[in-house]
Amino acid sequence: MNYKTLSAALLVVFSTGLSMNAIANDKPFSIAIHGGAGTISKANLTPEQQKAYRAKLQEAVDAGYDVLAKGGDSIVAVKASINILENSPLFNAGVGAVYTFDGAHELDASIMDGKTMNAGAVAGVKHIKNPIDLAITVMEKSPHVMLSGQGAEEFALTQGYQLVPANHFDTDNRYQQLNSAKEKIRKAESNADYQASTGAGISHNYKQSALEYSEFDYKFGTVGAVALDQNGNLAAGTSTGGMTAKRFGRIGDSPVIGAGTYAENGVCAVSATGHGEYFIRYHVAGDICAKVKYQNKSIIQAADEVINQRLITAGGTGGVIAIDQRGNIATPFNTEGMYRATRKNNQPAQVMIWSDL
Repeated sequence: MNYKTLSAALLVVFSTGLSMNAIANDKPFSIAIHGGAGTISKANLTPEQQKAYRAKLQEAVDAGYDVLAKGGDSIVAVKASINILENSPLFNAGVGAVYTFDGAHELDASIMDGKTMNAGAVAGVKHIKNPIDLAITVMEKSPHVMLSGQGAEEFALTQGYQLVPANHFDTDNRYQQLNSAKEKIRKAESNADYQASTGAGISHNYKQSALEYSEFDYKFGTVGAVALDQNGNLAAGTSTGGMTAKRFGRIGDSPVIGAGTYAENGVCAVSATGHGEYFIRYHVAGDICAKVKYQNKSIIQAADEVINQRLITAGGTGGVIAIDQRGNIATPFNTEGMYRATRKNNQPAQVMIWSDL
């Protein structure tokens, strides 16, 4: 290109209001976040509550996007977004985590780096302010993938973490949810025991089903993020307080790689939220990426098939956020709503709760 041709090209660029930075920055990057799926009724969510949720989702997606826009790494972007959601009492992760049956908090989180296929996870931790941070430290500083309970916290201390008191995660709203859930559980147990004692043919499986049904409204609120950075690296992370009134050290899908979290460069990244037992059984996050990788399906088609066909047919409820190697995003859910937000390169964020935004 000679001097005159170059000058003419620059004149066209500047006359259309573009900058050289925008011309150079043609690599796709995008991010999606979620704050849980479930029974989110418009009738029960006041305008003030809607505004609060949307504002926090906007803040979280912008934090991750800003990292990506500056050329930052997808892992850093995922962490930035999830930290904001973990620190908000609006969501079931970190502050605002739900209570176990015994009135405690047991937190789970996981991260996966699509570039290296490395992953880290923690389960059942009680004194870690931001579980996603510890999951990243497990990935980067430990030979293991998943650490649990006291052992995970002992590892955290070796890495310079400061433990927080258990009541750091307490909120009145979650405590009321616990009391309501325990009352439903007691009634379900009493009813099942009575019918079994009268020979009504109520099996142990029925009792378990009744307990699961009683907890239906209390297992959502998990947070997560997926991101594609300008170097083409995908990452996914998920953090949760689990299920209200959970017992016996129950662990859901959020810290399970392939179930609640998965990322692979050139394919996709997924973070899930919903009834964890089903997401584990059906390997939801990994299944979506497998459909993209081996069946050449779009991220939108693959995610929809798993969430709105395979999973819901099995009785599983929830949703996912998913992103592919080109920055395309899918956010399917089979519940009444899912708190979520997305943002692509040089575009404003979309913040959504229901199917009609």
